[in-house]
Amino acid sequence: MFTGIVEELGEVVRIADTGGDSALVAIRGPLVTSDARHGDSIAVNGVCLTVVEVDGGVFTADVMGETLRRSALGGLRPGDPVNLERAAALNSRLGGHLVQGHVDGVGEVLSREPAAQWETLRFRLPTALARYVVEKGSITVDGVSLTVAAVGDDWFTVGLIPTTLGLTTLGVRGVGAPVNLEVDVLAKYVERLLDARLAGDGPPPPAGPLGLVAGSAGGPVVAGGAGGPVVAGGAGGPVVPPVGGGAR
Repeated sequence: MFTGIVEELGEVVRIADTGGDSALVAIRGPLVTSDARHGDSIAVNGVCLTVVEVDGGVFTADVMGETLRRSALGGLRPGDPVNLERAAALNSRLGGHLVQGHVDGVGEVLSREPAAQWETLRFRLPTALARYVVEKGSITVDGVSLTVAAVGDDWFTVGLIPTTLGLTTLGVRGVGAPVNLEVDVLAKYVERLLDARLAGDGPPPPAGPLGLVAGSAGGPVVAGGAGGPVVAGGAGGPVVPPVGGGAR
């Protein structure tokens, strides 16, 4: 798990084709490798990769075919800058938002509008992801946690401050450049739960703060009141007698 706060700009050292629709990448990042070990996770342009080996400030990682197809990593070349972030520690501040490092799709830089102290970037957004993006919500672009300024059916905009422009690859991404996108995972979980509930496949809802349990058709509805439970029958269901002398 990551936060979308880039720690350093790394550099692609080499990319080796390992056959079978996969590759081995070597990336220079003195900061992120300072305490890295075999098996650690490092986000590279927003893609969570597992460290295979660390040698002199350079780490290597395997990239499988699924990652190459679903992200823009397949277009990297030696010398390219990349955004790097180590996995978040549970005792650290969450400066951005919860980022998994699991890319949902590839977008594209549509335009850049510079201002005196900041810049507005517009990105193409795959239509399948548009429902997860909301104004003032969070989105990850090439591993950078950003706040959505505006959103349409197939685009969104963000405002970048000088720090982001200077310390991440977004400062040099030209129009037409591909970028990795990860939407807020909480939105996807909510959608999944609601779909299951509407289809009647979801689990029963949990008890509320007063002990309210919604009964299904034909079942009881139980609501705990102050001093004891208040029990009423659901649609066509039985009335469950109170227990413990509680008020009705």
